[in-house]
Amino acid sequence: MSEGRSRGVAWLVCGRRSKWLVLLLWLVAIFALAPLAQKLSSAQDNDATSWLPGSAESTQVLGLSEDFRPETMPAVVIYARESGLTAADRAAIAEDAAELKGLSAHGIRGEEARGPLYNRPDDPRAALIYLPVTVDEEGWERLSKAVDDIRETVGSGGGGSGGLEVYVTGPAGTNADFAEVFEGIDSTLLLAALGVVVVALLITYRSPTLLLVPVVSAVASLLSAQAIVYLLARYADLTVNGQSAGILTVLVFGAGTDYALLLVARYREELRRHEDRHDAMALALHRAGPAVIASGATVCAGMLVLLVAEMNSTSGLGPVCAIGVLIAVLAMLTLFPALLVIVGRWFFWPVTPHYGSAEPTVRGLWARTGNRISHRPRAVWSVTAVILAALSFGILALRAEGISNTDAFTEEQESIKGQEVSARYFPAGSGDPLVIVANADRAEQVGRAVAATPGVVPQSIGVPPGTAREHEGRVLFEATMTAPADSAAAKDTVERVRDAAHAVPDADAKVGGGTAALLDAETASTRDNAVVLPLVLVVVLAILGLLLRAVIGPLVLIATVVLSYAAALGISALAFRYLFDYAGEDTAFPLFVFVFLVALGIDYNIFLSSRVREEARKQGTRRGALTALAATGAVITSAGLVLAGTFAALGTLPLVGFAEIGFAVALGVLLDTFVVRSVLVTALFLDIGPRMWWPHRLADENGSSARTP
Repeated sequence: MSEGRSRGVAWLVCGRRSKWLVLLLWLVAIFALAPLAQKLSSAQDNDATSWLPGSAESTQVLGLSEDFRPETMPAVVIYARESGLTAADRAAIAEDAAELKGLSAHGIRGEEARGPLYNRPDDPRAALIYLPVTVDEEGWERLSKAVDDIRETVGSGGGGSGGLEVYVTGPAGTNADFAEVFEGIDSTLLLAALGVVVVALLITYRSPTLLLVPVVSAVASLLSAQAIVYLLARYADLTVNGQSAGILTVLVFGAGTDYALLLVARYREELRRHEDRHDAMALALHRAGPAVIASGATVCAGMLVLLVAEMNSTSGLGPVCAIGVLIAVLAMLTLFPALLVIVGRWFFWPVTPHYGSAEPTVRGLWARTGNRISHRPRAVWSVTAVILAALSFGILALRAEGISNTDAFTEEQESIKGQEVSARYFPAGSGDPLVIVANADRAEQVGRAVAATPGVVPQSIGVPPGTAREHEGRVLFEATMTAPADSAAAKDTVERVRDAAHAVPDADAKVGGGTAALLDAETASTRDNAVVLPLVLVVVLAILGLLLRAVIGPLVLIATVVLSYAAALGISALAFRYLFDYAGEDTAFPLFVFVFLVALGIDYNIFLSSRVREEARKQGTRRGALTALAATGAVITSAGLVLAGTFAALGTLPLVGFAEIGFAVALGVLLDTFVVRSVLVTALFLDIGPRMWWPHRLADENGSSARTP
């Protein structure tokens, strides 16, 4: 596209009159969408089915169990005194049980309460009360209120009267604690990400006024994205949960600010070359716009690959993030440049880019770095690659086998403490039983098979209160495991119970429950890792090929990002084990980190390589690589710091899974920014030279000369 034509296209965004139209359209959109964005939390589905694979046996049991009873989640009240429960303790427990049986608000099914059950008839040291809570479309919000009522009734939270320990635990208690963490997650992450962006932009621009433009544009992007996601969740069955909503906030702020940094850097260059700021922005959009679009397309395509995942939480994350990035690209290529042109040059104060002033990047840090690399590029990229490969061996310390509830929080929670106390006195799986559905005429045989399975408490087999005995020739019953419900031993028990139940002829038995759901999630995540990872690579490679119109270059660039991912994963695994003392990683952790690092990490290679390609037409690939590094070094470094900082904001949540993703992605982005892009990729361009563009005609350049397009 000629420069004259590019100005004509850009004039639709930054023309003397059209810039005001762009601003007006965005103001109307924000005014209409902002109220909808505030409703996103109400559209979140944090029930088990929003996370589990749809075809899993545990998911099927969830659906079948609704025929027998309302979907419930048991709350467990545990009382304990190491020296033994006193007569006063037992009287107080009996009084609590009577009060609990009278509760009915927020889905509490007090009339179906069981207990108190003592750990032994003589000289008991602990007692349990089971209280089912109905789970419906109100989800976690209603569950949290129910558990709050139960905790208020029994006065839980640790040491009660005279040292009696009282906790509310079980699946209802644990999920209520999770709900409390996720409550306000959007505002928490928004403030954290906003703080990171403001500080980074202030350091980058050294202008208290200029940073307002990208911040306003990023907020507009986020509100618009949240509103659209809300509408799709409400009317198009898009699955949105606390995880995807939280990552949406971080991703839109991080990626959107990255695109703003790239565009404003090019705009500053053009302001020094053009007196009219409208012309400068038109050329900046023409030069930087394709890289922003390619970057956004890469991220969107990588995210949409997640749709093939079996895990509902993973497949739902894909379109949510793709929508966020798409809106961020749109805002940064329309609203952001319109605002920059409207406010004028003075908004860059105190470092204003005047017409005719010298370009500071020509003699800057990255220009000097490129000159040093150019002396021995092969040695530089070889040593860098070896170091990154060595760091990747830390992957051997990775334990992506799932995180138990006990290890899921970075801060102590009442439900987790209660679970530990309960396991000291009762079968560890008491609060979260197995749920078995089978044909009624084979129920007795299935029950015997389950009771005989190692790891199951034989006398625990039974139909829970409030459950229909039979429905359309099917029966439902529960069984308690001896191991903690979220432990590896419990998952082994589930596999044994399934084998035993499935072996009963004509029983059509299905085994579900909380532990079965964890097992099915791990199985699905393993499958997703094997399928989604290579698909993401193929998609990203195809987009790079279209952008650069080459084969060698995209293969080299994708290899550098994969190497960076492996190094980041290796360092993270070592840090989690030996620095943070985390018990392990979620099964989906490698996949999430891979998608974000490959899709986002390739951004910086796109920014650099597209500039190299532009300069190679004028001065050859090797000289063009040095010019591109000098021109883009500062902005890409700033973008990397912003993106790393926004993902690190995930660590503000007291959840190990979020903290691990935030740490690994932030680390990987920093590796991409300071090592892969600035050192490794630049050295490869200098060493391989014009062959990077094969089979494009740029591969035929001779020496430092290049054909003009």
